[in-house]
Amino acid sequence: MDRKIRFGSYIREITIRQKLISYNDLVPEIRQDSDGNDIPYVPPKLKLRNIDIYRLVQPYVSTRLYDQIRAVLPLALYLVLFQLFILRQDLTDSWVITAGLVSVIIGLMLFMEGLKVGLMPFGETIGNSLPTKSPLSVVLTVTFLLGIGVTFAEPAIGALKTAGSIVDVTKAPYLYTLLNQWSDTLVLIVGMGVGLAAVLGTLRFIYGWSLKPFIYCTMIPTLGLTLYIMTDPELSKVLGLAWDCGAVTTGPVTVPLVLSLGIGIASSAGKGHSSLSGFGIVTLASLFPIIGVMMLAIFVSSTTSVDSIIASASQIDNAARVFPWYEQTPWQEMILGVRAIVPLVLFLIFVMYFILNEKIKNKVMTTYGISLCVIGMVVFNVGLSYGLAKLGGQSGGLVPAAFTNIALVENSPLYSLSLGISIAALFAWFLGLGATLAEPALNALGTTVENLTNGAFRKSMLMYAVSTGVAFGIAIGVLKIIFDIPIAYLLLPGYIFGLILTALSTEEFVNIAWDSAGVTTGPVTVPLVLAMGLGFGNAMGSVEGFGILSMASICPIIAVLSTGLWVQWKINRRHQADYEEENKVEATLV
Repeated sequence: MDRKIRFGSYIREITIRQKLISYNDLVPEIRQDSDGNDIPYVPPKLKLRNIDIYRLVQPYVSTRLYDQIRAVLPLALYLVLFQLFILRQDLTDSWVITAGLVSVIIGLMLFMEGLKVGLMPFGETIGNSLPTKSPLSVVLTVTFLLGIGVTFAEPAIGALKTAGSIVDVTKAPYLYTLLNQWSDTLVLIVGMGVGLAAVLGTLRFIYGWSLKPFIYCTMIPTLGLTLYIMTDPELSKVLGLAWDCGAVTTGPVTVPLVLSLGIGIASSAGKGHSSLSGFGIVTLASLFPIIGVMMLAIFVSSTTSVDSIIASASQIDNAARVFPWYEQTPWQEMILGVRAIVPLVLFLIFVMYFILNEKIKNKVMTTYGISLCVIGMVVFNVGLSYGLAKLGGQSGGLVPAAFTNIALVENSPLYSLSLGISIAALFAWFLGLGATLAEPALNALGTTVENLTNGAFRKSMLMYAVSTGVAFGIAIGVLKIIFDIPIAYLLLPGYIFGLILTALSTEEFVNIAWDSAGVTTGPVTVPLVLAMGLGFGNAMGSVEGFGILSMASICPIIAVLSTGLWVQWKINRRHQADYEEENKVEATLV
């Protein structure tokens, strides 16, 4: 029977009441052979009962499994209950979706554990050793290549390729070809954007540069390219994809690996003095891919005509092609999972052995972690296709039945126009709020920020500011699809307002705010919201359903910057009040 005792009493008991036991009493008696030589002791093989194995494994697995269940299960239940009770529609392929969601949970658990045990030590070791053993040019080259590698390893990057099959080539030919014929090039361009961001972020770490000039210099060409693409009616349909790519890149692989590399370099050769100087690299990794995708779209439009894209797609559709086994599900997802992790691992091993001339420490744990990464990515990819993407697409495709007629839903619209649109917006709002609060990365960011600001910016304040911003962003993105608002009309004023707030804010709050946008887009949120938006747009007959993720990125930036200005105003007002009180006391004494 357990009984609580004071820790001091426990220490006293174990220090006073001791019994010395001879080591000879614990080891077996030495036996000798006929020649008088000692016979080596061979211990018997350890035997574990099933209950012993369970007791050893259960604490290790349950903690890691709970984190993923907390991120996935509430969102899945929310979508299912909304579909059953608000839209009054049964869940199609419920068992397939359930199995897919279980695969997502298990895959993420394995992947995140493998990332922490196997891949993260690579980044930390390389970050600490590379600046001391190699010139700056080699450091930046490795950083750039690592940025490309981690992009291919992002779990959510597969959601972009899945989205290609939903786009109608006749409505958005350039968007269709980017997501199909140019899909590998698209991911490469996004990876190069992340690599360039990692290079500049590393230089910023080393020399202690301010983040504000980087934001201004990046946003000016980004907004300029957006204005240019808006002038072409066909090309403008890729804007939602381009801005959404910035959200897809900042996931559970990119952020920790690139940050661990950059912070390791900064600790070895850095000159930053701010406690929050480690923030900011995620911001650049979100912005540079946007520029890259827009430039790729301009290149494709200048070299390929709309008619040729439509003709090529028609030939593929009309051809009775038999796909080989490796292009069929679930084998395709498995191959993509292996292809995402293994090249990245081989590159890290190459850097360790041939550039740093160092051996991998604790090879058994590293191999264990990498194996978990590969298995987890494979299982996650399968679950993404059968679970998250299917559930998000189904729910998103049925939500418009609340306010408009849809062939799949009898007696639609289910509600009046104004009430139905309000229900759709509230559905998106609560989805964004719940998905963001469930992100483990946001919880970790909130704790870090509260510690670094000595409690001035509380963890709860940051979490609710970011979550509310994402909620409004996703709701605005859904309204954008309903009313067919060009995404540039929302993004341009949003980012201009964000730049104004950036100019008014201090460096610390700027770093926090712009990085918070990347934290919100996790491996669960991105595929789910992307599939929901595409399904919503398809049901509405929209050209494309992209743009929701991009709105979910700018709104938390505005929310955190506004909250930061309010916190700064409170601090200044308190200091002013203390100063006036001191003057009154001095005047009284005089």
